[in-house]
Amino acid sequence: MRRWYAVHTHPQGEARARANLERQGYEVYLPLCRKWRRHARRTEIVAAPLFPRYLFVRLDVEAERWRPIVSTFGVSGLVCRGGLPVPLPEGIVEAIKGREDAGAFVDLTRQAALRPGDRVQVVAGPFADHVARFEGLSDTQRVILLLELLGRPIRVSVPAESVTACA
Repeated sequence: MRRWYAVHTHPQGEARARANLERQGYEVYLPLCRKWRRHARRTEIVAAPLFPRYLFVRLDVEAERWRPIVSTFGVSGLVCRGGLPVPLPEGIVEAIKGREDAGAFVDLTRQAALRPGDRVQVVAGPFADHVARFEGLSDTQRVILLLELLGRPIRVSVPAESVTACA
């Protein structure tokens, strides 16, 4: 029976491991998400592994050869117990795939109803009772807002649970 197994990769080697495993004929899934990255005074959104240093491979350990996975470039090892790969619980990978958006990125937004530009009210923290424009979520599940302060828009980051949509 084919099941999903976790593969541990070398640091930042997920893409290399995926390419090499696919070249060997394995069915591989590397879930990606959007992440904010700051570099050289620029902030941009980039694709990043949902689980850094891990990807998933689907195989039947009883019928297929799985030991070559361990010696694949980019792979550190399979998640094993007692020398045998440990299968993931049924439905986990399918649930992750079900949360992918049209761009094949896993949607991590807990506040899926909010879209950039929507008006929100801050209900807790130092900006409580202020109305702002929703810009997006950071990779640490903080909401990024444009708040009108001192006559100009100011970008602020607040915990996701401290905002609600305006009616």
